[in-house]
Amino acid sequence: METTIKVSRDFVGALKTIKAHTNQSFEEILWDLLEPYLDFSPETKKAIEKSRKDAREGKTFSLAEVKSEFGFE
Repeated sequence: METTIKVSRDFVGALKTIKAHTNQSFEEILWDLLEPYLDFSPETKKAIEKSRKDAREGKTFSLAEVKSEFGFE
C-alpha cells in the first residue's frame, strides 16, 4: 500500500543533499535513515532516548573527567 506524507520544502531539500546517487528515491533514503533503529529492542530504544535527554540537559562528562575518574591521566 502506498501513501503520501507531507513534509516541508526544507526537509525535501535536506533529503536531496544526502542522496547517494541521482536515481535514489526518497523512500530509499528514508529506509537508510530508519534501518539502524528498526533492529533495536524496546529497552535499547528507551536507553538511547534517555541518553539523548541527558545530553540535552547537560548531564554529561567530559573526556578529561572520565580519564580522571578512572585514573588515565
